[in-house]
Amino acid sequence: MNKKRFIFLVDLALVPLFILTVYTGMELHVAGHGADHEAWHDWAVFHTLAGLLFTVFGAIHVRDHWGWYKSLCAKGPKGRSRIVLSLSVVCIPVLVTAVLLLCCVDGANTPVGLLHYGAGLAAGILGMLHILTRARRLYNGLAAKRPHVRTRSRSGFPPRPRGRSAGWD
Repeated sequence: MNKKRFIFLVDLALVPLFILTVYTGMELHVAGHGADHEAWHDWAVFHTLAGLLFTVFGAIHVRDHWGWYKSLCAKGPKGRSRIVLSLSVVCIPVLVTAVLLLCCVDGANTPVGLLHYGAGLAAGILGMLHILTRARRLYNGLAAKRPHVRTRSRSGFPPRPRGRSAGWD
């Protein structure tokens, strides 16, 4: 698989993972206000799994576009997408609070959890804008026709080898 195709498939996988992560995060927050701890726990597990998958694919996405970040450091933010810059900045507290919640904090509605929720909402809005500005490219990548490679001739037999070394002399 070539590099462009790999990047496209990673970007494509990030869209449903993003939606799933944001949705389960909001459901987790709502469940935290209720009395049913089992529902909160189920949403927490689902959100953690979706978030881990999203983080893995997001890390691959950042690695694939690392040149953008390198040129950002070298040339500065002039001419760069403000949405991508903001999303990159907001993702840092989301990831840090996620690690803290996984490793150190227990329970619903903790200050770290509420910070994660607020940063997650900001990342959700910026992420949606990031996706929407690239939706046409994603759609065109899905709808693009691949070149047809004929493996058999129209007669049903394999195509004739061409050239001197083909053995048809």
